[in-house]
Amino acid sequence: MTNYKQIFQGTAFTSKSHTEIQILKDYLFCINEDGMIEQIVSPEDSNYQPLMDTYQGTHRFHPLAEGQYFLPGFVDLHVHAPQWAQSGTALDIPLYDWLNTYTFPLESKFSDLDFAQKVYDDVVSTLLANGTTTALYFATVHKEASILLAEICAAKGQRGLVGKVVMDDPEQTPDNYRDADTHTALVETEEFIIAVKDLAKSTKQGVYPVVTPRFIPSCTDQALEGLGQLAEKYDTYVQSHCSESDWAHSYVQDRYQKNDAFALHDFGLLRDKSVMAHCNFLSDEDADLFVETGTAIAHCPISNAYFANSVLPLAHFHAKGVEIGLGSDISGGFSPSLFDNIRQTVMSSRMLEDGVDTSLSAEDRGVPKSRVTLHEAFYLATAGGGESLSLFIGRIQENYAWDVQVIDTRLPSAKMPIFHGDEDLHDIFQKIIYLARPEHIREVWVQGEKVHSR
Repeated sequence: MTNYKQIFQGTAFTSKSHTEIQILKDYLFCINEDGMIEQIVSPEDSNYQPLMDTYQGTHRFHPLAEGQYFLPGFVDLHVHAPQWAQSGTALDIPLYDWLNTYTFPLESKFSDLDFAQKVYDDVVSTLLANGTTTALYFATVHKEASILLAEICAAKGQRGLVGKVVMDDPEQTPDNYRDADTHTALVETEEFIIAVKDLAKSTKQGVYPVVTPRFIPSCTDQALEGLGQLAEKYDTYVQSHCSESDWAHSYVQDRYQKNDAFALHDFGLLRDKSVMAHCNFLSDEDADLFVETGTAIAHCPISNAYFANSVLPLAHFHAKGVEIGLGSDISGGFSPSLFDNIRQTVMSSRMLEDGVDTSLSAEDRGVPKSRVTLHEAFYLATAGGGESLSLFIGRIQENYAWDVQVIDTRLPSAKMPIFHGDEDLHDIFQKIIYLARPEHIREVWVQGEKVHSR
């Protein structure tokens, strides 16, 4: 019999497809030294009882209590780590004003590494406590603070993909918060990439450098071209904002006479490891280009309600074959929880399908076939995020990382409304997704290591 590092026993919910949930009732999950799921054993399998006999009662056996369930860890594809310090403020002003009045002044403070340490320590811990096991982070323009964020992810056990932000265009960036010049931006990005790749050699769950032009308005052509070359040279991930709002989308059209997607592609920034945030104003041609290049969308439904001037036609883009995951977009999105963003994904899609202008007839009011189910939204937060990053994460499945959250539905202080011992597990899954709060998340594991417990 294989000697496993750990065996977990319990009922798990995971995505079978983007529309279906798979329920693994009372299964054994066998984890190897690398933190990967080597074997999943059903109660009917012949080796179930021998495994129980061997491991039960040892420190390597982890059975769930009654009323507890496994979910895959969440994959957050869009987090502005420094903006955690302003989450929940100033969400009622236009994007351009929000950036210049609140966000850029805050981000400029991350030249102070003591301040950066405080905020980054807290945001990584907070996301882990909310079940986010993998996060794709924007840091700031400061190389040292950006490396510090990667180090904190490594130390706390979160799988972190971190980008030193580039914003070098004096036309669209404030005097007190931008890269010194284009040359410096590119040199420091390369130094950052090398430092994080070196850190990754000793990090079990993985940390990754990400080439990060903030968005086209903040970068010169020379910077965008140089970043595309660095992404190619080091085979890195790429992230940016793409066609988010009326203002940002129109700015790029005025500058290049084309949409963001094609402009970014011209600079070598759309590739299989690219994740673009928002994308609300993508055309069908833009979406086809995303499919062709393997570029994914980070859908940020809470943030979009405040800043995007639109609802992402998610079902339409998914049907075209675009890879899509979920992002919290702290702090354009106020919540660090992807549970909240799953819920908003469903609500926003229903509003898009039904329409909101009651002066129009029901037939003319909405966009048909726009709704997204709870199962689909859950898929985006888990398996969809993993596929967007081309990593074996986001599923409770053999040969995937053991990234899970343990949900307790019987917490005395926040008991879920489950009153029958034989309640249908599909219904329990829905109640968990709609009602779970951070206190229901009793444990979080990343790559087979416990990183959070209550």
